Amino acid sequence: MSNGFFEGRAARLIVGIGSVLVDIVVPTSDAFVGRSGVPKGGMVYFDADTIQQVMEQAGGKAQVVPGGAACNTILGVASLGGQTRFLGKRGQDEFGRLFEADLSRHRVDPFLVKAPTSTGRVLSLITPDSQRTMLTYLGASAEMTPAEIPDDAFAGAAIALIEGYLVYNRDLFLHALQKARNAGAKIVLDLASFTVVEENRDLLTAVVEEYVDILVANEDEAAIFTGCRDETEALAALAALAELAVLKLGARGSMIAAGGRVYPVEPMCANDVVDTTGAGDLWAAGFLYGLVQGMPLEQCGRLASACGYEVCRVLGAAIPETVWQRIRNDIH
Repeated sequence: MSNGFFEGRAARLIVGIGSVLVDIVVPTSDAFVGRSGVPKGGMVYFDADTIQQVMEQAGGKAQVVPGGAACNTILGVASLGGQTRFLGKRGQDEFGRLFEADLSRHRVDPFLVKAPTSTGRVLSLITPDSQRTMLTYLGASAEMTPAEIPDDAFAGAAIALIEGYLVYNRDLFLHALQKARNAGAKIVLDLASFTVVEENRDLLTAVVEEYVDILVANEDEAAIFTGCRDETEALAALAALAELAVLKLGARGSMIAAGGRVYPVEPMCANDVVDTTGAGDLWAAGFLYGLVQGMPLEQCGRLASACGYEVCRVLGAAIPETVWQRIRNDIH
């Protein structure tokens, strides 16, 4: 039994476009986050100097790993054994070299433009309840232009994953959507953050109606986007706009809506959550990998839940290879 989305299509390539960012993960207190000027659990843009200053004030030991929402998902798909490509713009600095090397190490096809501007970074402040609050400097990523998307960027793609944060680069965002549509890919949009939705609701609504086949949101993003606080109503509103809709509910699991049916997905629960950074991104990795492999939607959801859970057991968004091996073995 398959999910019906890719029947008769040989392509299994998943192409992501998004910000090239390095994640700097620092444990800290609720009180410090309260003084940071960023709503807890949200994301605000800052310059590189401010991020460095806040990181030093936070006091916790920093861990540095390649990141960015779409990149996290693409790396996850690659770690599951999927065929992937990532598009973005990096600086010609140590962070940029670290980022590209990590893509290559995971067998991701890197379509990266290089710029003299420094590579972007995200300072993720992790509070004792494992919530992340993000201070972001986009760096070179913010300078990517529509002309820098190669003509063959989405060639052969089954899925094009468009990062929600790209909405702040409107021309690039719209051009990527059109390129993906022209290539015949199914377009996936993850709404990224409640802050993103609050500030760009009208544009996102128009884009979803025009381009998006698979729409992904968590409960906060869905409530703002649809205007529905009731989760069942919010999912129905999302499903009315796309061929397939996903509502992520954190520790309560998720719900998938397609073809007039709702598929509830149970969470994988334990008391060993360390950091929720990348949980939604890795959930998407498992789900999209399962989707292009033709797995039933229930199985896609279970794989997604496993990936989202495992990344919460480590600091940052990098699941250890030994864990990936176990997940791959469970699939087969």
